[in-house]
Amino acid sequence: MKEKQPMFDHYDTNVSYLKDYLGVEESFDLIQLDVVYANRKMSLFMVDGFIKDDILHYLMRGLSHLDANDLSIEPLEKLIKTHIPYVELEQETDLNKAGDNVLAGPTALVVEGVDKIIMIDARTYPVRGPEEPDLERVVRGSRDGFVETLVFNTALTRRRVRDRSLRMEYLQIGRRSQTDVCLCYIKEIADDERISHLQRVLKEIDTDALPMAEKTIEEFISGQHWNPYPVIRYTERPDTAAAHLYEGHVLIIIDGSPSVMITPATFWHHMQHAEEYRQKPLVGAYLRWVRFIALFMSLFLLPLYYLFSIHPELLPVDLSYIGPEEEGTIPLIVQFLIAEIGIDMLRMAAIHTPSSLATALGLVAAILIGQVAVDVGLFTVEVVLYLSIAAIGTFATPSYEVGLADRISRIALLMVTGLFGLKGYIIGITLWILYLSNMQTFKTPYLWPFLPFSLRAFRDIFVRSPIPLKNRRPAFLHPKDPDR
Repeated sequence: MKEKQPMFDHYDTNVSYLKDYLGVEESFDLIQLDVVYANRKMSLFMVDGFIKDDILHYLMRGLSHLDANDLSIEPLEKLIKTHIPYVELEQETDLNKAGDNVLAGPTALVVEGVDKIIMIDARTYPVRGPEEPDLERVVRGSRDGFVETLVFNTALTRRRVRDRSLRMEYLQIGRRSQTDVCLCYIKEIADDERISHLQRVLKEIDTDALPMAEKTIEEFISGQHWNPYPVIRYTERPDTAAAHLYEGHVLIIIDGSPSVMITPATFWHHMQHAEEYRQKPLVGAYLRWVRFIALFMSLFLLPLYYLFSIHPELLPVDLSYIGPEEEGTIPLIVQFLIAEIGIDMLRMAAIHTPSSLATALGLVAAILIGQVAVDVGLFTVEVVLYLSIAAIGTFATPSYEVGLADRISRIALLMVTGLFGLKGYIIGITLWILYLSNMQTFKTPYLWPFLPFSLRAFRDIFVRSPIPLKNRRPAFLHPKDPDR
């Protein structure tokens, strides 16, 4: 905890302390404005770019009309309740906390003869418009998405959840960054034990800053540092966040990030997409099955093809065409590893390439590099084919984090199959299932409701049920109100 500094008895000492604490003379964007209203010296501390100029000018104009008699008795009460007509006003007696608040955006007003600092929260942040997120696009549906400003994100959420028990708990994390964090849940639905657990772990985070926002918090609260699979789901869509709130999930919203954290999230939550609920139930179920097929093809198809290539006797006669006619000068498994690294290089290059050139980059990679690699004998044609199918399956996975984790799992399974053949392939899949089944997301089994098995919940995951028939909230969340 940061040491407190109570206000001094003298106005000039308080102003001097805040001036030194904030480093006003060393930073051009920190402003100290000395004024005299009602024959009293006053000083305003603010950050240029965080204040609403029109509101501040309006408040200063009102103060300029005061005379000495207006503040002769109970000046603090008169200022707050009469002469500063603004909604968000607070009082602060700790100079250090007042200085930290100034750095977050509010304006501090120090008044001669008043033993408290008046905090005027007339701040505004540079912000972009709420555009549709790139990773969660839908054909039909809302086009707004979360932005990097906490207040905007809470407003987008509350717009869709007009429940009187919706709670937005404010915290600050980071000794130096003092990052604003919001814990969001519906009190009459969410489990109290889960809320208390998140409150505790968030308050116990001891670090100087959150440079990567939600990813830094995830590494603190998940406790599974070397696990590639995410135990928290991210969304940039307010409608997706609202749907999870109504189920009983708890959201974590971080200032500076457009991604909202959904806790807890099982493996199957990462396989869901808003598009499934924007179509008819049968169409949504079909889309979900296609995603499941894409996921499992991205994981198991490439090692399976390699297994059949090195052990063609495992193939039935009707499928004897599977496998390369010529292995080439480079071993098949090395071709796969080179191609995997090449795809990741292409993905990273596409991220760093301007949008106007991204299409050209894709054409060069897909046509020139792929074709030339086959012509010179670096790759066989079937390697390009099956690796392309696996890559498509990876990109079809709704969760970007799960797609990256699946790529690591695919490479590991490919290596085990290359070393031990059929036994390695079976053992690798078994270990993968056992690994996921032993994982937990906030004391919830990661593969629930598959392991442990729950017929009703598994049916809702395997088939996109019609909304009128989904009259129960997920049991693993232990909601206070299980009936919808």
